[in-house]
Order: sequence, then structure tokens, then C-alpha cells
Amino acid sequence: MPRNNQALVIGASGGIGSAVIRHLLDEQQFHSVLGISRATVAPPELAQQPGLRWLHCDGSAAAIKAAGEQIAPQVPQLSHVVICSGILHDAEHGPEKSLEQLDADWMQTVLQANAITPLLWLQAIAGKLARKQDCRIAVLSARVGSITDNQLGGWYSYRASKAALNMLLKTAAVELARRAPGSKLIAFHPGTTDTPLSQPFQARVPTDKLFSADFVAQRLLSTMDQARADGTLAYLDWDNKPIDW
Repeated sequence: MPRNNQALVIGASGGIGSAVIRHLLDEQQFHSVLGISRATVAPPELAQQPGLRWLHCDGSAAAIKAAGEQIAPQVPQLSHVVICSGILHDAEHGPEKSLEQLDADWMQTVLQANAITPLLWLQAIAGKLARKQDCRIAVLSARVGSITDNQLGGWYSYRASKAALNMLLKTAAVELARRAPGSKLIAFHPGTTDTPLSQPFQARVPTDKLFSADFVAQRLLSTMDQARADGTLAYLDWDNKPIDW
């Protein structure tokens, strides 16, 4: 049981975000969880959870800043922060398979959602962390953000956005080592998870490599609880194994 049993989950209505909240409240018996989402109300399976508070945020820079000010009094009590918002495709766009498929507007959308927005959330939280606060902050990244691991090519926007996220988090970890040395940043690769984000790409995924959101949430929270504050960013997969940059 963490010393401060309060948590914040951003992207709370998504598959992984919802599962993280369920595990926090059901299994780890956290005192309270604040869920932040573009959805105005909690999903039905979460709505009746005692201890859950819900905050709507449309994800714009102004709204994130306002939300940060609203939650400021709770931040020094947080032991777990999970940022799991992001995008891979929409109705008109998917991962690019060739240079000819690149679209500048879509690339900007993906970079905004997967790299810039998580850092805006971290910005909203970091300055309010207590110096000695024992806090674990996990952000959903992806193995395809590894430059070393890229042997197949393709997926330009998504790869670039996750690589950018990793660099931004690594830079933030250097700063937090001075400002809030009790905190620990984790870039977490969940594997292929059975959520709408991965739905169009599951056909070729072996059954034993397609994970449920509940499984991923359990692994993520276990990884967070094992992590120790050391002033660096950890880039880890669902099995708590390090990923090459």
C-alpha cells in the first residue's frame, strides 16, 4: 500500500485508463482516484465506484492549464499518476506505410496527441509536486518509439510521436531529479492491448500477444510500485523489461 493512497488517471475513459482505475479502487484500495477525460461523465462500469472523482477536460492547452489549477490542492497527496491518452488512427487516417502516404496535418495531430499533450499534463502537475513526495508518474509510450528497435519502417507519425514523447520525458526526468527527487517517471509500453486503438491491427497478432486492458493495468501498476526514484526516466515494457532507446 503506498504511503499516499491517492491517484490521478488522465485519459480515464479509455480501455487502459478505465482498467487502471478499477484496479486502483478494487484491488489496491486507494483512498481516492481522480479521473480526467474528454468524456463528460464516467463510463457506466466506473460511475458507481466509491472513491472516484471525475473531471472533464477537452484536451486543449487552455483546458489542461485550467484543470491543473483545479487539481493543484490534491497533487501533493498523489502517489500514482497515469497519463494514457493518445491516438493511432481515426476514420480517415491510419499508420502510414510509405512516404507517399504522409499528410502534414495528420502528422501534427498525432504529434499533438501523443507527445505534446502528455507533456502539457506533466507541466500542469510537476510544479505542484512536493520535493520529497513519493510519486510514480507513468505515461503510455510504445516500443515503436525506439529508434534502435525500428527495423520494419512505416508508421511514420506514430513512431515519431512516441520517440518525441520519450525524449521529452527523458528531459523532464532530468529536471524533476532536481525539483522533485522523490518522483519517478516511466515511459510504459503496454504491448498490443485489446482496445479500439489497436482494433484494426489485431488480425496478425498471436492470441498470447493480445493483452486485455485488465492485464495491462495490473502490469502497469506493478511496474510503478516496483520503481524507485533515481532521477532518470525508465523506458519499460509490460513485462517490466527495459527497452533500448
